[in-house]
Amino acid sequence: MSKRVALVLGSGGARGYAHIGVIAELEARGYDIACIAGCSMGSVIGGIYAAGKLGEYRAWIESLDYLDVLRLVDVSFRLGAIRGEKVFGRIREIVGEIDIENLNIPYTAVATDLTNQQEIWFQEGCLHQAMRASAAIPSLFTPVVQGNRMLVDGGILNPLPIVPVVSSHCDLIIAVNLNATNHKQYRLPVIERPPALKSRFDQLMSSLTTRLPSFRFKTSSDEEDLAMLVDGSQPSAAEPNPWIDEPALPQAQQPIAAPESEGAPKSAEGSVVLSNIGPASLLELINQSFEVMQTSLAQYKIAGYPPDILINVPKRVCRFFEFYRAPELIELGRQIASDTLDKYEQENR
Repeated sequence: MSKRVALVLGSGGARGYAHIGVIAELEARGYDIACIAGCSMGSVIGGIYAAGKLGEYRAWIESLDYLDVLRLVDVSFRLGAIRGEKVFGRIREIVGEIDIENLNIPYTAVATDLTNQQEIWFQEGCLHQAMRASAAIPSLFTPVVQGNRMLVDGGILNPLPIVPVVSSHCDLIIAVNLNATNHKQYRLPVIERPPALKSRFDQLMSSLTTRLPSFRFKTSSDEEDLAMLVDGSQPSAAEPNPWIDEPALPQAQQPIAAPESEGAPKSAEGSVVLSNIGPASLLELINQSFEVMQTSLAQYKIAGYPPDILINVPKRVCRFFEFYRAPELIELGRQIASDTLDKYEQENR
């Protein structure tokens, strides 16, 4: 007889794709997922699974290359870098219009109400709206305004929502923590991607994050800006950058490098090579700070309500916003789940 599982899917940005691999491994071993609670990407994956559409969603995200992901970025600089209408619009097409109470299994999505400074549980009502609110990662996706509430990522208060499933009466509670520190044990699998497309995506992310406070579109269309990135062209030093409002500085006015310090590594030309010891942009700084907070909160939740099985996905396997790494992260999630379940099953024979 298969064991009934209450599955808790934590927040962690792009690492949330690992949840798909975990679910695949659980199903392959005959575990019966009887209810789900999720936060941020955990709520998205959990909601799609509860709606019976995870296979279709997985096929879509695994088919995306760098250029496809780039086209899903609808830039906004009001209260988030990305509006999310393209991404969640596609998710709505896959899942359809469905209420949480009509899902195949009980489901809870956790969001944070900034207005009233409290945790919000979605256990009824529109599934799409619940997932969108729970996954509104601060600085990355714009918040969801619902009446007098401004809703953002539930990971601000509860990155691993175990409490909603405690009363489910399942045989096991299995929690997937995406903010673990076991980075020495696991590495992201290598899946070859076209290098030209990777370069273009990285160029977009650099454009998105370099000058976040003053970054907004000029009068050119989205298609024109996208074409500039796709064909690899770059504005000259004397021309204004179409991705920001401020003109680029001529070479003579570029910031002067810091004085050479004794013992600092140098390039072949003799200039000092600065090591990459921190975030390269405001967006990355905010997301890294968010992850530090989530790591601490997750440990607190685990200590307060220890799950029967804890599947730890290292937070350093990829950056928070690397949503183009779906195949690698799904496989990593499956590998980690397999190892964790092997250990549990051997200990409980």
